[in-house]
Amino acid sequence: MTPVKMHRKQLFLLMLTVTICNSFAHQDGSECTQANARSCGQCIQVGEKCAWCTDPDFLKQGEPTSTRCDELEVLRKKGCKENMVENPRGGQKVEQNDPLTNRKKDTAERLQPEDITQIQPQKLSLTLRLGEPQSFNLTFKRAEDYPIDLYYLMDLSYSMHDDLQNVKNLGTALMNEMRDITSDFRIGFGSFVEKTVMPFISITPAKLLNPCTGQYVCTSPFSFKNVLNLTDDGQEFNRLVSLQQISGNLDSPEGGFDAIMQVAVCGVSHIGWRNVTRLLVFSTDAGFHFAGDGKLGGIVLPNDGKCHLENNVYTMSHYYDYPSVAHLVQKLSDNNIQTIFAVTQDFQDIYQELKKLIPKSAVGILSSNSSNVIQLIIDAYNSLSSEVILENSKLPKGVNIAYTSYCKDGVVQYGEEGHKCVNISIGDEVTFNINITAHECPKDGKQQTLRIKPLGFNEEVEVNLKFICECECQTHGEPNSPHCHSGNGTFECGACRCNEGRIGSQCECSTEEVNTEDLDSNCRRDNSTEICSNNGDCICGSCECKKRENPEERYSGKYCECDNFNCDRYDNKLCGGHGRCECRVCICEANYSGSACDCSKDITPCLAANKQVCNGRGVCECGTCRCTDPKYQGPTCESCRTCPSVCLEHKDCVQCRAFGTGEKEKTCAEECNYFELIIVDELNQLPKATEPDQQLPCKERTNNDCWFYYTYSVVNSTVPVVHVVKDEECPKGPDIIPIVVGVVAGIVLIGLALLLIWKLLMIIHDRREFAKFEKEKLNAKWDTGENPIYKSAVTTVVNPKYEGK
Repeated sequence: MTPVKMHRKQLFLLMLTVTICNSFAHQDGSECTQANARSCGQCIQVGEKCAWCTDPDFLKQGEPTSTRCDELEVLRKKGCKENMVENPRGGQKVEQNDPLTNRKKDTAERLQPEDITQIQPQKLSLTLRLGEPQSFNLTFKRAEDYPIDLYYLMDLSYSMHDDLQNVKNLGTALMNEMRDITSDFRIGFGSFVEKTVMPFISITPAKLLNPCTGQYVCTSPFSFKNVLNLTDDGQEFNRLVSLQQISGNLDSPEGGFDAIMQVAVCGVSHIGWRNVTRLLVFSTDAGFHFAGDGKLGGIVLPNDGKCHLENNVYTMSHYYDYPSVAHLVQKLSDNNIQTIFAVTQDFQDIYQELKKLIPKSAVGILSSNSSNVIQLIIDAYNSLSSEVILENSKLPKGVNIAYTSYCKDGVVQYGEEGHKCVNISIGDEVTFNINITAHECPKDGKQQTLRIKPLGFNEEVEVNLKFICECECQTHGEPNSPHCHSGNGTFECGACRCNEGRIGSQCECSTEEVNTEDLDSNCRRDNSTEICSNNGDCICGSCECKKRENPEERYSGKYCECDNFNCDRYDNKLCGGHGRCECRVCICEANYSGSACDCSKDITPCLAANKQVCNGRGVCECGTCRCTDPKYQGPTCESCRTCPSVCLEHKDCVQCRAFGTGEKEKTCAEECNYFELIIVDELNQLPKATEPDQQLPCKERTNNDCWFYYTYSVVNSTVPVVHVVKDEECPKGPDIIPIVVGVVAGIVLIGLALLLIWKLLMIIHDRREFAKFEKEKLNAKWDTGENPIYKSAVTTVVNPKYEGK
C-alpha cells in the first residue's frame, strides 16, 4: 500500500516517530548533524570531521537518513563498524622534483635556460577534502650565472637630446659591467615619444616633419619603435642607437605606457625575450599618460593588450587608449618582466608611487644627462634579484591559499609578508610553506590547476587540485533498488538516495501527494503558525530546510529554526572571526568569549609595568582593565591623580622602620610591614632606574631637618622592596672663628681701602689746584706806574720863565 492510501492516523504516528528520532539525532548540535545531509557526498562536504556510516542496519526503525552523518567518534560510539565508515582523506603526490641547480660561473659549462632549476618541486597533485588543509614546502635557490635579457626603452622627446649621447655607448659598456654577474647577457633598444594625434603633437605639415623649434633638426613624432631586438652584440647596439634622432611633442607627460605594453606583449615574436631574467629599463625625464587620457585626442577604445607592431613600429596608437596601471601590472607579471624606472629627480616621487603598484619594480634617479645609467641599472638589478616574491594564478572558487616564508637568518614571516623574502644572495636557499584549503566543490567536479611562481622568474610550480566531493561507495549504487520503497530510489552507501519527487528514509513519501494539515502540525514549533520557521518546507511530516545561495550558509534543526549566519557580529565579522555560529549562538575559540566572541581572554594588554594584572588594583575583562579601586585610572590602573607621589606616600613608614623616627614611630609595626627593607651604605648603592617600574631615588626631610634617601620598587613580586641609605644627611652648624676672623678682616680691609681712596682723591684735588694756580700766575700782568696815593717828600718847583738858559 502506498503512503497516499495509508490511514491518516497511521501515517501521522509514523511521521511523528521520524521527527522525534530526528530531534534526538540533532540534540548534540554538531556541525555534521545540523547539515541534514541526505547522502554520503553531502555529508563529507559539510566538514573534515564528518563521516558516513554505510552499514545498512545502522539506523533504527524510522530514524532519518541524515543520522548516518556525524563525527567519526560519535559513529563509533553508536555502533557503526570501523570498516563501514566512509571518511575519505586528502593527500598529495609529488610528480616532478628535479634537484636545484648547483654550479659556479667560472667552472660550469654553458647551460640553456630551461636546464637551470631554481625552484623545487616543479609539479605535484593535491587531493582536497573540504575544510581539510594540505600543505607542502617550496624551495627557491638563486642560481649563479643565470642568463639576463635587458631591454632599454628610452624617451626620445626633445628634453632628452643630451641623454641620447650618453646612451650611444651603453651597449659595450654595460656588457663589460654585466660580465661580473652573468656570462649570458643580451641587450635591446626601443624608443617612444607620444600618440600621433592632437593635442599630444602638432599635426601641421611642418611640425610633422620637424617638431623641434630653432635650428635643431628632429625626426617625425612616433609612439613606439623597436630599434633593436635583444642581442649579445654590444657594437651593434651602439651603432643603431647612434643613428637615432630626437623627436618632440606638445605636452609634458609622455606615452611611455603604450611602449611598455608593446614590449611586454610582443616579447617573443618581436623583442626576442627568452625564458630567463627579463629586465625592462624605462628611461625618461617626464611623467606618463594613462587610461582615459586618450579621450583628449578622441580615442575612446580601451587598450586591448595585444601586439600591434608593423615594421617594428606601433601602428595603433591613434586607435587604442593608453593602458591602465592594472593592465600593465597584469601583462608585466604574465611575461615575467621586471621594470627599472630610470627617471630624473623631479619625477622620482611619481614613479615611487607607481613602483608600489607594480610588483618587482625599482626606481633609480637618473642624472640630467644619463651619465650614471650603467651604475643605476646594476644597483636596481641587485635590488630586484635579492627579493623573492611568490604569486599564484587565479584561485578556483572556494579555494584559499596561505604562505609562510622561512628566510635567511631564521626570519619567519606570516600573512601578507609570508609570500616573500628579501636580502637573498646568489646560492641562498629559502623555503616557503604553502597551505591550500578548499571550502567548496567545483560545479563541474573537474580537476583544477594552480600555478605558483616567483615574480620575475620563468620557473613555476604546477599544482593539480583534485576535490573529494563524492564517496567511493556512491560508485557502487543500485538504481531502483528494492531496499527503497517501491524502487523509488538508488541504494548506495547503506541508504536510499531517493528519486526526484520522493522523500523519506525509504523514499516512502511523495512531495506532491503528502501535504496535509495533520502532517503540517509536526512542522510547527511550539504550536506556532509558522511552518518550519518559514525557513523550509514541510514534506512528509518533517521539515526540509531551504538552501541558500551561499553554500556555506544553511538552515538546520528539527523546525529549521537554526542557522549558522545570524549570530552576533563584531568588527563586521561573524562571531568576531574567533568562533563559529551554531544555531544562532557563537561557539568561541578557547581564547575568546562573549556573545560575538569579541572578548579576548588574553591578559597581556592588562599587564602593568610591574607585570601585575591591572597593577593589582583591578580585573582584566576582554583585554581591558576595570579598576576596582575608584582612585586609580588608566589602561592598567596605574594612574591616580588624587594620590600622593610614591616618595611622599611611603615616607613615614620608611622613616620609622629605617631610623625609628617620624609620625608613625609608635604604630610602625602595625602599619609599615608591607614592604621588605634593605639598608645600603651609600647613595650610589641604591638600585638604578633601569626598569620602567623602578622609581628614581626619593629624597625626603625629617622633623629635625635631616634628609634621607630611598627607592621603592616592585620587581616580579607582590612584595615591594625598599632600599634606604643608612645615614641621614643632616645640616651642620656654622664655624664661628672663621666667620669672626673674616668679618674683622673684612672691616679692616674696607677701612684701609676707604683711606686709600680718600688720600688718592686729596692728592688729585691738590694737584688740580696747584696746576690752576700756576696757570693764573703765568697769565698775570703787573703795572709799573706810581701809586696814586703815594706822596713824595721832595717838592720840585719849576720857574715858568726859566727856559733852560
